[in-house]
Amino acid sequence: MKFASYIADGQAFYGAITEGGAIALSPGFPQWPALIDVIRAGGLDRLAEAAGVLPVTHADFVYDIPLPDAPRILCVGVNFPDRNAEYKDGSEQPRYMSLFPRFASGFTGHERPLIRPPENHTLDYEGEVAIVIGKAGRRIPAADAYDHIAALTLCNEGTIRDWVRHAKFNVTQGKNWDRSGAMGPWLVPFRDAAQLDTARIVTRVNGEVRQDDVLSRMMFPIREEIAYISTFMTLRPGDIIVTGTPAGAGARFDPPRYLKPGDVVEIEVEGIGVLRNGVEDEA
Repeated sequence: MKFASYIADGQAFYGAITEGGAIALSPGFPQWPALIDVIRAGGLDRLAEAAGVLPVTHADFVYDIPLPDAPRILCVGVNFPDRNAEYKDGSEQPRYMSLFPRFASGFTGHERPLIRPPENHTLDYEGEVAIVIGKAGRRIPAADAYDHIAALTLCNEGTIRDWVRHAKFNVTQGKNWDRSGAMGPWLVPFRDAAQLDTARIVTRVNGEVRQDDVLSRMMFPIREEIAYISTFMTLRPGDIIVTGTPAGAGARFDPPRYLKPGDVVEIEVEGIGVLRNGVEDEA
């Protein structure tokens, strides 16, 4: 079952996505105004039950990001061995993972354009799996980490490369341009470790494969990400962790291959789906 936030007939809904369209579920659950409220209440199974007996409501709709009001989005940087090697600084695997925040305003939904700003044209792609926390916890043991995941989605962690170099110790300003990245198309409930442990992530630009790797090669596996992050902050339902991108981002080509208007980027993970976005200049 796939659950999405979307806009139809000028209204915001959440619902189940089928081959025929969207089944609006939010009108039947007024106690949960948004999909994040469903996550906080542990209500995905109830949504699935309702979707099984309801007809398609909307054939035409526009995807929003799955949790447009996500309060906290943490991203893990440089998390694949080949990605670390791309920096050509001779460094070994770091002892601790790199983390930085992103905000929901920096993302757009499936089939909506990534926006290249006029101030800088070094818009780059980063295909990643994102996990949604469904059970609160502090100092979560890595062995128990998967018990705290509610759902999975995909992320294009779009980046303005020149702006991540503006300061010595942070990349936040290059990672949060409005609608520079994408998330979605939907949430897939997390049921089985195999959804992550054996997953392959592929990024294509205009049909050309640019990134292709398996999550099992992460330097900091998702279990360790949850354990480490929950050491210093209590993870809460609705928090999102964007888990890391493989080698092959546009900045690492010579010359760099940044995104430009008319390009189409696809992030694909079997069992989750395909996140697809075009590119446009900011009006």
